[in-house]
Amino acid sequence: MDAFSTVIRVASHEQHTEAETSTFMTDLLGGRLGVEAYSRYTEQLWFVYRALEDVSDALRADPVAGPFIRPELMRVAALERDLAHLRGPAWRDTLAALPATLAYADRVAECAARWPGGYLAHHYTRYLGDLSGGQIIRDKAERTWGFARKGDGVRFYVFEEVGNPAAFKRGYRELLDAVPVDDLEKQRIVDECKRAFDFNGAVFRELGEQFPLSA
Repeated sequence: MDAFSTVIRVASHEQHTEAETSTFMTDLLGGRLGVEAYSRYTEQLWFVYRALEDVSDALRADPVAGPFIRPELMRVAALERDLAHLRGPAWRDTLAALPATLAYADRVAECAARWPGGYLAHHYTRYLGDLSGGQIIRDKAERTWGFARKGDGVRFYVFEEVGNPAAFKRGYRELLDAVPVDDLEKQRIVDECKRAFDFNGAVFRELGEQFPLSA
């Protein structure tokens, strides 16, 4: 039988690929959109990570979600520093969540309150993605808009407290493989992973509508 971490990765591959190859993300990484589009995307991340991290203390002792709540992963403070750099000190005054972002954050909060396995699904899709594909976004942002390497504007993608990202991801997957739930619950978690990528894709679609490329 395949390890649970492998099952999750394989089962959600289609949704993952669809999200990361969205028109908005393709245009952003291709340098065809301006820094305003990047800033709006960063704003949307703030809402999602607030939903993930506001509940971290409450879930820390949970046998399913608790082992994954690691201080070195927390991103809200880095996002707020990035937003201050991108938008200025009054960035909170203009912060606006897209409808898809609100739905995404609401689902994370719902899982956190009622279903630790569902919260784990969202935790996995976000943080392991940040440690992997997120580094591509950081590199592109630095080269496209001139941010200092691993500096303000891209700090969200810089995990200063994760000394060896590859080893950390291996450890995370080992925790997934040992998660104390039965096969039915594992399937529910897999399904929620797929749903998480769909939420992410919906955010990209709405961002794409805000920042269409001119003909």
